[in-house]
Amino acid sequence: MTGFGRGAVVENGFAVTVELKTVNNRFLDVSLRLSNELQQLESTIKRLIGNRLSRGRVDVSIQFDRAEEINYEINRPLVTGFLAAMKEMREEFSLAGEPDLNVVARLPNVLIPRKDELSDEFIVAVETAVSTALDDLEKMRGNEGDMLATELGSRLEEIEKRLAPIGTEADGVTEEYRQKLTKRIGEMLAKSDSQIEIDQSRLAQEIAYLADRSDISEEISRLRNHIDHFRGIMAEEKEVGKRLDFLTQELNREANTIASKTGNLTIKEHALAIKSEIEKIREQVQNVE
Repeated sequence: MTGFGRGAVVENGFAVTVELKTVNNRFLDVSLRLSNELQQLESTIKRLIGNRLSRGRVDVSIQFDRAEEINYEINRPLVTGFLAAMKEMREEFSLAGEPDLNVVARLPNVLIPRKDELSDEFIVAVETAVSTALDDLEKMRGNEGDMLATELGSRLEEIEKRLAPIGTEADGVTEEYRQKLTKRIGEMLAKSDSQIEIDQSRLAQEIAYLADRSDISEEISRLRNHIDHFRGIMAEEKEVGKRLDFLTQELNREANTIASKTGNLTIKEHALAIKSEIEKIREQVQNVE
């Protein structure tokens, strides 16, 4: 589910700001953009987010300012290598002169900020800012979830509306098969000028067999049960996304079976419309926590 959350903590000597952005994903994927100084907090931040979220890609951005003095370390391997190269150049090409402090000091990364240990106060501030950002994010996602529940509910209602005419048409499938089969046999006999009399008992058996193969009453019943189950899960407070995802697959399976079992155009038309609604549900379920 998409969302944005922001949290900030300001204390004497430092300030921390955390921003969280989420987009749809079947699983939880936390992406951190941390400076070298904050690398040691990566597992802590991921744990805090994992305790609150279960799905979605989460982009985490942390900015901070600290007022304390920054100590630098000399990049000794860099300076040693530079001076050795200068000496070799002077000797090989008979050049005069010596590198001075100003030249060495202008070398990239010759001075490196010392990685001092983060204070307990600073670590607590980062954790607090992350928790505040998560609160803000969940509030936004909650509002989106309410709108999403309304949309999913309307899709389920549309499917139920389509099931009513499907059930009505299904009741007349047997008679439809009888008429079509009788008509076709009559046409074939007429073309062959045969005087063979139709065995009504055998005809009834064939009709019953075809009607049984095309019976969709169980699929209709299962679809209705899945819809009721879907609504029940949506009403729960705990994580429901993965279960709704599974139920959507089951809804689609039953709709496919209904469309494939019968040649009735009305039933096929409504079954295809149901499949369209299920596909829209599937897209939206990816947003559900």
